[in-house]
Amino acid sequence: MKRTPSTTKPRPPRPPRPRAVQSHEVRIIGGQYKRTKLQVADKPGLRPTPDRVRETLFNWLGQDLSGWRCLDAFAGTGALGFEAASRGAAQVLLVEQDAALVAQLKRVQEQLMAAAVQVIRGDAVAALRHASPGSLELVLLDPPFDSNLFESAVQAAEPALAVAGFVYLEAPRRWLDAELQGLGLQLHRYLKAGMVHAHLLRRMDVAQAG
Repeated sequence: MKRTPSTTKPRPPRPPRPRAVQSHEVRIIGGQYKRTKLQVADKPGLRPTPDRVRETLFNWLGQDLSGWRCLDAFAGTGALGFEAASRGAAQVLLVEQDAALVAQLKRVQEQLMAAAVQVIRGDAVAALRHASPGSLELVLLDPPFDSNLFESAVQAAEPALAVAGFVYLEAPRRWLDAELQGLGLQLHRYLKAGMVHAHLLRRMDVAQAG
């Protein structure tokens, strides 16, 4: 029996689906807001501080930050700033330039009813320069790793630092002692975790006196 050729046409290729915006979560590790979830949007340069690094940082600082005044200069998800507020900080200013992230930070602040936290949209380095001299016990610096904001941020943070205050600097490389000393700061603690170099800094006069 003679077979007739198949007339079935090949299916046209499916059009590519638009890439969905991916998100995941990080959690506040300790304090009154412990286990609160913070959404992490899929945005270029947004890279929350890893849990291990945050845990180590607040072990370095001590678990109780009661009365501290803090500025989270590149807030992003707010993981560092909300962690400080969770552990009793009296004032935490979150500064972020991205409008969508600012809206998300404000939603979290309202959800937690975190009266100590203030969220503003603005330039992080400018916010540090406008801080009153000696007014901050903790400055949190985690600029985008591909930015050129590190030196200007560290330089602006030093005058705002209280006598016994700390600067936390998260960077893609280790900062040398000579670089830090040129900006009036000295390394107090250091950790490398994967691609993250975590530095806890103090004013040189305090570090030398200790």
